[in-house]
Amino acid sequence: MAADTKESRPSAIAGHEDWPAYVRNHPRYTAATPAAQGLADALGVPGASGRPDVTVHWEVTHDDVTTSQLSWQLGFGPRTTGWLARPAGSTETLPGVLALHCHGGNKFGGADRLMDLPDSHPSAAAARAGHYDGRSLASETARQGFAVLAHDSFAWGSRRFDLSTPPWRTASALEARQAQWRQDGVVPSEADHYNAAAGFHEDTVAKTAGLLGTSLAGMVAHDDLAALDILAHLPGVDADRLGCVGFSGGGGRSLALAALSPRIRASVVTCMMTTFESLLPAYLDAHSWLLQTPGLWKLGDWPELTGGSAARFLVQYALADELFPEDGMRQAHRTLEALNGGGRYTGSFWPGGHVFTAAMQDEAIGFLAASLALAASPAS
Repeated sequence: MAADTKESRPSAIAGHEDWPAYVRNHPRYTAATPAAQGLADALGVPGASGRPDVTVHWEVTHDDVTTSQLSWQLGFGPRTTGWLARPAGSTETLPGVLALHCHGGNKFGGADRLMDLPDSHPSAAAARAGHYDGRSLASETARQGFAVLAHDSFAWGSRRFDLSTPPWRTASALEARQAQWRQDGVVPSEADHYNAAAGFHEDTVAKTAGLLGTSLAGMVAHDDLAALDILAHLPGVDADRLGCVGFSGGGGRSLALAALSPRIRASVVTCMMTTFESLLPAYLDAHSWLLQTPGLWKLGDWPELTGGSAARFLVQYALADELFPEDGMRQAHRTLEALNGGGRYTGSFWPGGHVFTAAMQDEAIGFLAASLALAASPAS
């Protein structure tokens, strides 16, 4: 018999081959309310396998912030890296904040873009410069009196897929990008190469998630819920005063987390609010699978997902945001005002484009401080 010379197929989910079995064995996140359960089911959030053990790798104090690198192993895929930041010298119990990194077209890194770290990768510095006004959001929030956990979520940073041998469709698209780089005289960095591949590969991830009965957003929510559980049980963190903050894709994660978990008392959603209808037809292609979960619109419009949450929301809109039309943002604002009475919703409109400016970050941190102080009050 002739030898089989057929080229072997590379894995489409390298580094996460145990993902399908995990979803099959943990098919349903159990939420606290019917509204939260509806969202969890629409996203296909799998159940957790229990709170993981957390390893502390190092701790350093710089510029009035003490930062610890942590890691934990979820039930599938690579080990998660996260960082805990606290005010230097603090011994009191602090309100906790989960800082959620953006999509940003940068999956080579994750939460490192939110941190002041002893050895910051150039891709993290570029993300801070391009999206966060040069600031390290998590470190700055910690400096103002919070215990802040920032973690790599599913498909980003330490949780990214292994694309060293990309699957066929990704490889074909990547060859075209590499040809363009050569024509333009560009020498891509390791991060540039990975992010180009990951951008094409996101379609494969979404396709796999759909086959498994979940979604990219559902898997990210799974990782975020695990990180929230870890934050709530860390020493020195007040589990009754927890909030979350995120920009762009991180803002979508902040909204979803507040809608899924009653632990969240305050949520900041920055540059990630509109109506679904306003995205059609011209703005749909500006967004990733992190926003566009099939069937989500049947559950309700994007701003309506806040209605089942008891959290306070700050939504920050950028009037010149390239990713959202102004009429969609203003309609979402009106919907949020109608749904969230009693001071539970604050909307602020800012000049400029799709960026989390220093002034916007200051407003967000002030909102978290005020809201989590109210959460500590018996009258809240």
